[in-house]
Amino acid sequence: MKNRITYLFIIGFLGILVSCGTAKSKNHQPDISNYNAEKPVVTKLSDSSFISGNNSLLKNKQGIWELYVEGDPLEIGLNTGALSDSLLQRQEQIFFSKIKDLVPSKFEQKMLRYFLKWYNRKLYSNVSAEYQTEIFGVSQYTSHNFDNIAPQYQRGLYLHAAHDIGHALQDLALVGCSSFAAWNEKSEDGNLILGRNFDFYVNDAFAENKIVAFIKPEQGHNFMMVSWPGMIGAVSGMNQQGLTVTINAAKSEIPLSAKTPISILTREILQHATTIEEAISIAKKRKVFVSESIMVGSALDNKAVLIEVSPKKLDVYDVPNSNQLICSNHFQSDAFKNDERNKTQIAESHSEYRFERMQELLSENKKINPQIASQILRNKEGLNDIPLGFGNEKALNQLLAHHGIIFKPKEKLVWVSANPYQLGEFVCYNLDSVFKENKLNKAISFELENLNIAKDPFIKTAAFQNFKKFKAENHQMDLYLKKKETISPEFIQHYQSLNPDYWVVYYKAGLYFYHKKQFRAAQTNFEKALTKEITTAPEKAKIEKYLKKLKRKLQ
Repeated sequence: MKNRITYLFIIGFLGILVSCGTAKSKNHQPDISNYNAEKPVVTKLSDSSFISGNNSLLKNKQGIWELYVEGDPLEIGLNTGALSDSLLQRQEQIFFSKIKDLVPSKFEQKMLRYFLKWYNRKLYSNVSAEYQTEIFGVSQYTSHNFDNIAPQYQRGLYLHAAHDIGHALQDLALVGCSSFAAWNEKSEDGNLILGRNFDFYVNDAFAENKIVAFIKPEQGHNFMMVSWPGMIGAVSGMNQQGLTVTINAAKSEIPLSAKTPISILTREILQHATTIEEAISIAKKRKVFVSESIMVGSALDNKAVLIEVSPKKLDVYDVPNSNQLICSNHFQSDAFKNDERNKTQIAESHSEYRFERMQELLSENKKINPQIASQILRNKEGLNDIPLGFGNEKALNQLLAHHGIIFKPKEKLVWVSANPYQLGEFVCYNLDSVFKENKLNKAISFELENLNIAKDPFIKTAAFQNFKKFKAENHQMDLYLKKKETISPEFIQHYQSLNPDYWVVYYKAGLYFYHKKQFRAAQTNFEKALTKEITTAPEKAKIEKYLKKLKRKLQ
């Protein structure tokens, strides 16, 4: 990964030197002359409740922020920014602190800034004026602490491509989403039901201020989406016509410039499509710069399809004569299924394993309802219910999801998980009710409490408490390995006892003993790691390679 990033830094730097295209993007601003740019006045009702005319933001008792905004693109952007300004500035701080952790060198940070300016030089021309204007409105409330990276508006635009850039550079290191849909005989009432985990992980703090945004635009359909402060793109959402969108990353080549961010494309589908056919038509108009599966569900069509997109082509995966659809992180359509990158993804990653696990769980449940959908999304075991160790990416519930979400499009019902991950209560909303209510000077929760799905009982177990301790000790283990420090036997023993089914605890201990030239202990731990379910083929091959080296050393 590091070599790729360095390579792109160099390309970006050379691009700055030879390209005159960056100045235009650096100075670009959307034309807001036809809009009322007056900043909204926000009334603070409490530390967790704010209103501005019909617009509101409040934190419900499950800890989810509920945002309601309406109007033209600038009004939506300004009201979103004004209501959530403190959350917005906190989110920027969290995100850029993570970047600083990943790229600690001041020189590399400088190269990253050059790279972003060059790489995003065409971004503004691939985002419609409508969404540029909304991003501009939100950006007026961001911090000036990061103006050295880019001015407020450009930075807001760049952040909407962060998912795509991270996806391209890190080969899905942060992304492992799982989604499914069922309809006709496979759903309890015959109507379409969809479930998905959005496994986009920056750190735990990034998911603290989760937002369920309800948006009533002047143009297009009213819709909801799950988001975070500053994000106007859609990663999971449903409109009032009962059309849903969710995204799952696929294997991608490294593109040479940013085009339309996936979340902006899906936002356009959410806001402007009513049927699957209309969603496909919108997708065909946009050029994207990473590979992604967009699951689109439709109340009118009473089914779901996958729109599979890449920088070079698009195909639709439909399942005629079927009543379910499953998606992880590889392509299934005719145009992509034999692509070499896709075949590598299936063979080497954890995508196929999660796909098969969803097939297994769906076959065990003859008819899917919201409660069963939540149980599938929360499932932590592997195929045939084998223990994977907590946090294993082969699990549907990897204990890192930003959110889990369930849709019943015909009924306009949606359930969004409260923290932590998808273990908290699934909070239910009815879009028809949300958009029917009189909002003037009100800040009340939109949740339908009687339809909520209870917290996962796992939260109250010793195993979950141990997992939380494991996360802290796993980070400490990484620091010990990085600094080549001596680790006490007691630490290693305790570390492994916190998550005993997870291969990583034995692999990292093996690495430690290997570098300390304690070869017998290293061999024991590597062999123990191989008895567990290892996440990917390359990781398994790495352990086997160490064991071959140890065999020679121990002869």
